[in-house]
Amino acid sequence: MILIKLGGSVITDKSQFKTFDRSQASRLCKEIADSGVPTMIVHGAGSFGHMLAKKHSLQNGLKDPEQIPAAAQVHHDAMELGMLMTETLMENGIPAAAVAPGSCFVMDDGHLVVKDDEAIRSLQNIGIMPVTFGDVVMDRKKGFGICSGDQLMEVMADLFKPDKVVFVSDIDGLYTANPKTDPDAELIRTVTPETLDSVSSVSDVDDVTGGVRNKMESMLRMCGEGRECVLINGTVPGRLLALLRGEDVTCTVARM
Repeated sequence: MILIKLGGSVITDKSQFKTFDRSQASRLCKEIADSGVPTMIVHGAGSFGHMLAKKHSLQNGLKDPEQIPAAAQVHHDAMELGMLMTETLMENGIPAAAVAPGSCFVMDDGHLVVKDDEAIRSLQNIGIMPVTFGDVVMDRKKGFGICSGDQLMEVMADLFKPDKVVFVSDIDGLYTANPKTDPDAELIRTVTPETLDSVSSVSDVDDVTGGVRNKMESMLRMCGEGRECVLINGTVPGRLLALLRGEDVTCTVARM
């Protein structure tokens, strides 16, 4: 099984509030279906979560009662995106169910903790893909927090033991700097803990769940036990399909 993270940058326009990129999401879901490979999907919240969460500093936990309506709204919006994604998967022949992370997990001072995985495992066991996503999740110490898609990837990898992990973003892989703003940025084909310090963590858009450095740290933690962890560009038609079929593609591979 291959665990796939569809980043918010590829299924939404992260610069426009609550803007779902239906055509691109549909193409990616079709590529997943056409691969014929068993997969499981996590997706980011993109513009359905980051903007409002940042405006109200939800990533810092409950500090003011005025944050509570915003936390409820972000959860509502994240659920809306989850339903849009599962609808798109089903349109492409993949039975799927949106699973809010707060129904299975809690946070403890920002760390994601498995509370009850029976339901999510049962979905997978009968052939329905559980699709979880970045969202507001209750935190034992902070009241609530922002659970990122990258955090969920680590937990889902631990629960379901995928053979490969794929992060789908809007860049070709990991670069020495931000390729959207620095013409001298160079693609790093293989990243190790030793090369990570050379990578810029600057992002083009506001992101309350951490930049590229956090993503790569997460990828490196997940690539143990012989598991390959890959970062690819999902905006290039056919690239995800080619990777899932075992073909060589432009990407960054994380290795310990």
